[in-house]
Amino acid sequence: MKIAILHGPRDLRIEEQTLDVSRLAADEIWVKTRISALKIGTDRGNYEGADQVPGAPGYPRWVGDSNLGIVQAVGSAVTRVQVGDRIVTRAPHQSEYLLTGSESLVVIPDGVSDEDAVYAHLYALSAHCYHKAQFRPGETVAVVGLGVLGLGAIALGPLFGGRVVGIANSPIRMEMSQKMGAHANFLYDDPNLQAKLDEFSHGVGIDLVILTANPWPALRTAMQIVRPNGRVSVVSLLGRGEPPLDFNPLAMEWFYNKGISLLAVSGRAGYLYPDASPNPFQTADRYAWDHIAAHVVSLMADGLLRPSRLITHRFHYSEMVTAYEMAYQREKNMLGVTFNW
Repeated sequence: MKIAILHGPRDLRIEEQTLDVSRLAADEIWVKTRISALKIGTDRGNYEGADQVPGAPGYPRWVGDSNLGIVQAVGSAVTRVQVGDRIVTRAPHQSEYLLTGSESLVVIPDGVSDEDAVYAHLYALSAHCYHKAQFRPGETVAVVGLGVLGLGAIALGPLFGGRVVGIANSPIRMEMSQKMGAHANFLYDDPNLQAKLDEFSHGVGIDLVILTANPWPALRTAMQIVRPNGRVSVVSLLGRGEPPLDFNPLAMEWFYNKGISLLAVSGRAGYLYPDASPNPFQTADRYAWDHIAAHVVSLMADGLLRPSRLITHRFHYSEMVTAYEMAYQREKNMLGVTFNW
């Protein structure tokens, strides 16, 4: 089988490795990949050698975590899937692989395209930004950072009952945000930004800011525009690959005086009836990861959510280095990227 391995900064290679599928263990599933998706922010940071994320493997390492494939065979104890099922997993960029029945996966129903479904787990993270912040229908939400993850939050917001505004760093991203269903869009450096947000929220202010951008100035924007006692869901890797700060991120006028809450979108969301299951993927907890991803897929099946609208580039897996180099160069017209296996 073929797999993308990163040996160091900007040293990505497609390698041939052995995969023995002649005798599956009772809980194993053999999957052949159809497409995988590039998560531009995180994957670009890994590729360029930015600060390592705690817990992430060192070099050489696999890359990618959005994989759609077809089940080829299952072990005798597997009940979650059957041969022929399309599933989305968090497997890396690779042509085929084995996983166990207890790992994260979502079965994709007929009627949902591959190019929508491959984003199930990434959009589950977008949804988790709302869950972790205890979002309530009727609230006003601003999304700062309009990559695939942020635009997923834009698309989900109206479906969850929110009024959503995109805060963009370019007119191109404003157009994409409008396409995904934002009620309004403004540039982050608009001198009248606060006045426009006040008008948008009818004077109430922004209840929740979802921050998906890594640069420190994006955090400053988020903390400035959220209303007093509002919340900021931080799903970005703040400061990764950035120079030292030129401001105090917890300055009194933005943090203490406003009484805001900064929420790290990591780990499971709170719930009225928590479940004690040790497995974060298979549990009765409504906010377990695979349940969130399955809900996202159900919205796709209903025709309410179409991540494929954001696909700007489609590559054969052999062209993966070209795609990563384009991401490294931060091309503004590059957003959704898929690899065909």
